[in-house]
Amino acid sequence: MGIDDLILLAKKRGISTIAITDLDCQAGTIRGRVIGERHDVAVIPGVEISCTDPQSGQEVHMLCYLSDSPDRLEGLCHANILTRKKAAQYMLMKFVQLFPVEPSLVNECARGATCLYPQHMMRALMESGLTDRIHGDIYRELFTQESGKNILYTARFPSPLEVLEAIHQSGGIAVLAHPAENGAMGLLEDLVRAGLDGVEVFHSANSREEQKQLLALAKAENMLVTGGSDFRGMYGVGCVTVGHEQVNDAQVSSLLSYKSRMHRARRQQVAFS
Repeated sequence: MGIDDLILLAKKRGISTIAITDLDCQAGTIRGRVIGERHDVAVIPGVEISCTDPQSGQEVHMLCYLSDSPDRLEGLCHANILTRKKAAQYMLMKFVQLFPVEPSLVNECARGATCLYPQHMMRALMESGLTDRIHGDIYRELFTQESGKNILYTARFPSPLEVLEAIHQSGGIAVLAHPAENGAMGLLEDLVRAGLDGVEVFHSANSREEQKQLLALAKAENMLVTGGSDFRGMYGVGCVTVGHEQVNDAQVSSLLSYKSRMHRARRQQVAFS
């Protein structure tokens, strides 16, 4: 969905503040703020950056909000996109060997996206009348680690600690995205020690029990609490729209005022030292 339509959908749903955090791409943030002001929807700029857990090899994601120098993240995002494109081409080669689908059709389904994703391949199957859904048996067979017939290519991204440092160097706020996915809960202790600023508590991948655990952790460590719908339109899992998961006004205010509070704290430390 385009930025304009996304913000109009948020407004129709009565949402006053959203964050736009595309994966390894910051292209929509400036336009998002401009269109948001036009429709009285506050848009928090951000980006979701791919990482690889060096212990498990699993892909995890780190959110960056309100970076002072987002251009400092462009090199990291560009490198991640190139890595993901390489993985996508490998999977596409395997995919077209299995199904009577031309690569040109798959690429057409991915038009406008930063990268080619498994969901685009599944859409090509839908366009060809070979399946009636994106997230069904074929998807699970081809694109889940548990399947012995998967065509996945494991892309290697920077470690979460490297991405955390890059976010802080850009003057951004670092938040671990949907920790319940891919075993990312196990990374929290090390990331908190390294200066993680917050955790995405409210997300459909986090069960209600996991949300309670994450809330307790955030309170104990004095970390920010964020939430995200993971809205992807027709490419999402299940029926998920903008605002599917929400945070309250106090949590939004804490995010928006976080850096000024940190700056004051640092100034006080310098004054007392």
